[in-house]
Formats: sequence, C-alpha cells, structure tokens
Amino acid sequence: MNRPTRRSVAIGAASLAGMAALPRRLAAAGPAVGETETHGLSIFGDLRYGPDFARFDYVDPAAPKGGTLALQIKRTGGNQNFDTFNTLNTYVLRGDGAAGMEATFDALMAGGADEAGSVYGLVARAVRVSADRLTYRFGLRPEARFHDGSRLTARDVAFSLGVLKAKGHPTYRSLLTEVEAVEADGDEALTVRFSPRRSRDVHLLVAGMPIFSEAWWRGRDFEAATLEAPLGSGSYKVARFEQGRFIEFERVADYWARDLPVNVGQNNFDRVRWEYFRDRQVAFEAFKTGVVTFHEENTSRIWATGYDFPAVRDGRVRREDLPNDMPSGAQGWYFNTRRELFRDPRVREAIGLAFDFEWTNQNIMFSSFKRTASFFDNSDMRAVGAPSPEELALLEPFRGRVPDEVFGEPYVPPVSDGSGQDRRLLRRADELFREAGCTRAGGVLRLPSGKPFEIEFLDFQPSLQPHTQPFQANLKRLGIEARSRIVDPAQYQRRMDDYDYDIASRNAGGALIPGDFLKLAYGSAAAATPGSRNIAGIADPAVDALLDRISLAASRPELVVACRALDRVLRAGRYWVPMWYRAADWLAYWDMFGRPATKPRYGTGAPGTWWVDPAKAKRIGMG
Repeated sequence: MNRPTRRSVAIGAASLAGMAALPRRLAAAGPAVGETETHGLSIFGDLRYGPDFARFDYVDPAAPKGGTLALQIKRTGGNQNFDTFNTLNTYVLRGDGAAGMEATFDALMAGGADEAGSVYGLVARAVRVSADRLTYRFGLRPEARFHDGSRLTARDVAFSLGVLKAKGHPTYRSLLTEVEAVEADGDEALTVRFSPRRSRDVHLLVAGMPIFSEAWWRGRDFEAATLEAPLGSGSYKVARFEQGRFIEFERVADYWARDLPVNVGQNNFDRVRWEYFRDRQVAFEAFKTGVVTFHEENTSRIWATGYDFPAVRDGRVRREDLPNDMPSGAQGWYFNTRRELFRDPRVREAIGLAFDFEWTNQNIMFSSFKRTASFFDNSDMRAVGAPSPEELALLEPFRGRVPDEVFGEPYVPPVSDGSGQDRRLLRRADELFREAGCTRAGGVLRLPSGKPFEIEFLDFQPSLQPHTQPFQANLKRLGIEARSRIVDPAQYQRRMDDYDYDIASRNAGGALIPGDFLKLAYGSAAAATPGSRNIAGIADPAVDALLDRISLAASRPELVVACRALDRVLRAGRYWVPMWYRAADWLAYWDMFGRPATKPRYGTGAPGTWWVDPAKAKRIGMG
C-alpha cells in the first residue's frame, strides 16, 4: 500500500564478490577508531527522533487492527503497470508487476513522513559509520524472521543487494552502482562499502532496499516473471489474486517487527486489496458502489462534477482537499530526443507553443491546476529570475556549451489568450520551425530532410485525450500530422522500455531532498539503458555534472543551488511540453475509517496510518 515508510526512501540484484570476514558481531566490541554508532541515518546528519523513541509522532499507537482496505494503484515503481499485472516479482525488468508487493518485504531501515531524508532501524538495530562515510557496518536483530519462520540473516541482505545490482530492474542496478562490496559474517553483522565517489544519499537507498530470502531464491531465476509469491518478511503477505484483476494481501498476525517504533500505529488493516480496471470510468463506478473504499482522485472533471451520487449526498462517502507540501514533480509530454525529428530544441519549443494550457485548464480542468514551468515546482529548488552568484559558479564552466538562456531568466511557457488557438503563439511556432529548416508546401510541414512532419503520442489509456486532442488540432494547423496511439498496457510498457515512441506523458515525481533518483530521469547513462526513467533521452554533460553536484551536496543550501542550476539547464533544453500541477491531494473514501489526530508534515498519512472503525463501517452498511 502507499504508506509513508521506508518505501518513500528508496524505490526499492548472485551475491557480490569478496565476502571477506568481519568482526564476529557488531555488539561484540565497541566502535573502531573514527566510527560512529547510530540508531538512524540521514542525509545531512540531523535526526528528529532519538535512540529511545517509541513511535512516529503522527501515528496513533492505539490504532485497532482489522477490516479490509480496497484501493487502486496510483504510483508505480520498478516494472509495475497501472492497468494490469502478470508477475509478483516487481524488482526486475520483465513482466508487469503487481501492486502492493513492497509490503511483503522488510528493509534494513525505515523512514517516516514528518522529516526528509532520514531512516531508523528495522531489520538493523544499529549501524556504525566510518569517519570517511565509505563503510557502514549494520548490526541485525536476531529476532528477524521470514514468513515461513526461517531466520533473516546478514547473508540474506548481502544476497539481496547483490542480486538487485546484478539482475534487478535498471532502476535498482543504477542506484547500486556505487556499492563496491557487501560482506556478511555470521548472522548479525553486515558491512557495506561504497565507492569514494559515493553520492550523498546512497546509504539511505541501500538501507531501504527490499530483503529477499537467499534460500528461497536458490534454484530459481531472479529475472523471470513469476506468479509464485517470493518469500518475504514484511507486515503483509500475498493471500489470493486473479491475474490482471485484483491482488489481496493479509496482515501477518505474528509479524516479528510489529512492535518496533517504525511500525507502531501502522499496518492496521487485516486485508489490503488492490483492484485493477482498464477503464478509468469503470474504476470510478467501482468506488461509487464500494468495491473500492479509498480513492485518490486525479481527474479534475470527476472531482468537480462526478461526486453527486447517493453515497456522497447521504454522507457515506466523504471528500477532502488536503494541502500538500511535497514538490509537485515534473509532469509533461516528453519528447523522445533519440529520434531525429526532435533533435533541434527549436522544433521542441515550437511544438510546445501549440499547447494552450489556459484554455485547457478553464474548459477541461475546471481551473483546478497551475501551469508547470519548472522541474522543481512547488519547492524552493525552482529557478527564478537571474542566476545567483552561487548558481553562476556552477554554470560558468559550461558557458558556450549550454544555451545562453541558462545565464538569464529561466524559460517559462508563455501565457496564451485562452482562445484555444492563440494566433500569436502559433505564428511564433511557425517561425521556429522555419528557423530549424522545416518547410511548408500545400499545408504540410516538412522536416529538413523533406519528410512530412508526423508525431505519434503514445498512451495506454484514453484519459488524457480531452487534453491532447486540442493540442494536436493546433499542431495540425501548423501542418503536422499529430495522432494518438492507445495500446494495451503490456505493449505500452514494452514500447516504453525499448524507447519506441515519439512523445509520451509522465510525471517524473518530486522529492524533498533530490538525489540519485534524478540520474535515473535525466542522466546520460540512463538514456542508454533500456527500461530507464529517462524517457526524453537527455544526454548532456552539463546535466550530468550538475546531477553529480546534487548527489554530493553536503548541505541543503548547496543542494538548493545545484537544483536551481539544473532546472535552468533542463528548461533551456525544451525536453518536454510541461503540463500542470496542484499543491493538494484530492481524497475520497467511504466513511468507515479512523485516523490519527496528527497529520504528517509530508503527506496525508492516508491510508497507511488509518484503520477501519467498526462502528462507522456498520453505520454505512460496510461492517
């Protein structure tokens, strides 16, 4: 389930070589010279909670257990697909992974939702950090167990990190590149050694990786799709499922870590059921009838007009608009710059001018959204105005190799007249096409090669068509043959993995403390890796250098400066047609839940800290 735990810290491959001996147990001797022992890890060194904390402040320790939560997948990681699943192994490239599988695995440490970039002991009870921050020695809890009762040991952790690095999804392989060695000695001691060029947050990524059973995977192909649930140790385990339709998890009643501070007040539902629907309207009908009981709404039309049904009118279904302090993420139509027709940034900018956000927001989205301009909107990392002296210090080495615009005001999409076909913007688009060497004859725009200009927008569902079709109509006015191709989810995922598309939409997601994940979306190495998140194919040395500065930033002020500099370079590249965002979450749910009195700072706390209230459920006929 989408809960604010360790899965918000990391999106989750044969063991690493060199399994040298370590001291017998972490607890057997004091820290070595220069080592520091700690109950938690953070990016910049500060921890909100002390070594004796009992729980996170935003949970209710008396939250009752019981009941069923039914919901839909709204965010994906690894090989997951919004519309279907055909494998229970979500950590490899092959297949479409099922929702919720992350809850079946524990990690070394777990994070909370009221501070950024910190984790606390789960499988690991403590960790010792070398003075140079290149060696981390984890002491594991002897009580840690897999669901079959077998002991979870340091060897399982070493296996897990090794197999993810060697055979996991490209996302995990990339995140683990700076891990030089993982060494286990006995059951309770594990050492992880990092490259001297380690990034600022790689220790948190390692601490949040899922732990697999080495014995269970022995003789099995880790890279294969499978409908056999891998053995885990987490708070839930797979109960039953029907491929592509639903998957249900049951709470592990004797879960070994249920009373640890990072778990108190959470994992409250006896059963969590993920429902799949190929059609968004059908999915909403399922919510209206109570098949789905908790719903995050993403469609402004439905939020504005779709909630006039009996269960809302009589109070059985409630709606909330909750402010969100998280960075908005970078949602847009991304150009596949690996293709010749999108190589020229003037062409990319011209295409973007054909999208009339003002008309779309007013006529289709009920004026519910703001226009995205930055890759870091709704945060202090958004570039504004002229570069500061600190930003210029990072950007000057690239003068002459990046657009001059980088050293002035950052690019902001122009505001249209709201007519849906702003002639001023379309004339400017035509000028840019001509500057890029395109020609027009008989109303057809031709590329410099002489080929007709044709664009295909790839998607797996039609929900964006009301927004895309007016955009495409303006492109046709400019002489471009623009069309949509809606394919089934499996084919969509294959084409995305193989970079077989012209334009595709995606929300790159936002983070309070950006780090190595940005390399997966914008780095040159990711651009050449099938299945990566770099769908635009961005391969720019200046971007790579700034991504390194972000990963190595030693303080938040340094991080903010580096992100603003990166924002300027990315925006100058015109790699996307930015869409929209809102600084709030739209939640709708059947009024059968209880919740803590305190909302976490970063997120809603829903549904991970909620529980079923039997009296409420009975009152609305759901008990």
